[in-house]
Amino acid sequence: MMYLALAGGLLVLLFCGDLLVRGAVALAVRLGIPSIIIGLTIVAFGTSAPELVVSIHAVLKGAPGIAIGNVVGSNIANILLVLGLPAIIYPTLCNQPSIRRNTFLMLGTSVLFVVLCFSGALHFWQGALLFILLLLFLAYSAYYASRCPEAVDDEVEELLEGDALPANGLKITAYILLGILGLPLGAHLFVLGGTDIARTFGVSEAAIGLSLIAFGTSLPELATTVVAALRKQADVAVGNVIGSNIFNLLGIMGVTAMVGTVPIPPNFLWFDLWVMLIAALLIVPFAMARTTITRSAGAVFVAGYCSYMYFLFLADRAASAVTP
Repeated sequence: MMYLALAGGLLVLLFCGDLLVRGAVALAVRLGIPSIIIGLTIVAFGTSAPELVVSIHAVLKGAPGIAIGNVVGSNIANILLVLGLPAIIYPTLCNQPSIRRNTFLMLGTSVLFVVLCFSGALHFWQGALLFILLLLFLAYSAYYASRCPEAVDDEVEELLEGDALPANGLKITAYILLGILGLPLGAHLFVLGGTDIARTFGVSEAAIGLSLIAFGTSLPELATTVVAALRKQADVAVGNVIGSNIFNLLGIMGVTAMVGTVPIPPNFLWFDLWVMLIAALLIVPFAMARTTITRSAGAVFVAGYCSYMYFLFLADRAASAVTP
């Protein structure tokens, strides 16, 4: 039953999140909002809605380990798995506009997040600080995008140019309402399944958040980049991953910490946060040189993710054994 809840919750999250994005984008287009703003706000928030709702729900239900595990685990999976696996299929070129700037922003954001976590818990003021930094990042990105209209995300262009948007007011309303109503339900099932699995196998909620929950919420990005790699068009994934990692730390953890205090499990301070930081550092040489993530580099990334999963559960079992 717990696996059914986990799988069912993930499906509901992905389906309703997609409906919310399409409905909100269609409404924005009707209101005459520029595509640049749609990409930086509506699509950015909408595509992260499943992760956001899962993290908030986990904190409100007394499972904060899942909340922070979801974000930290997603950032690790985004780089090591979402970039690594497609690169094995077809090498990924890192020559996107502003990739150097955004890579340093992601690295700086990761360092700041690690520093804040060493206070022992993320409280309202840390969450507010992170969210304010997100708003500044969006404002700066909007300024940059207004000077370079060609920098609009490919995902936004597909939404605006395709036939995927609801065509009339009734459909737009239905998409948005179904998305808003369905996301909390999906989050409830997803978190419920995750916590039950953690209790059944004697592992911590944080470990489940870092593995199953994080992998589940990163699955759409992974599927998209694998398909793009098969079409030899995976280059756009680099910019999307960097932007997603920034948004996860500043937006999702910012809002979650403002909703409720997020205690930092001890294992995070000596292991998981540093893995996240090392994963962020792995992108730097490729971004600085504007070079290619080769098949061999992709294999190293994926091997690193598999090794992390192994040591994650090994460390979690060891910590559980010494805990009275």
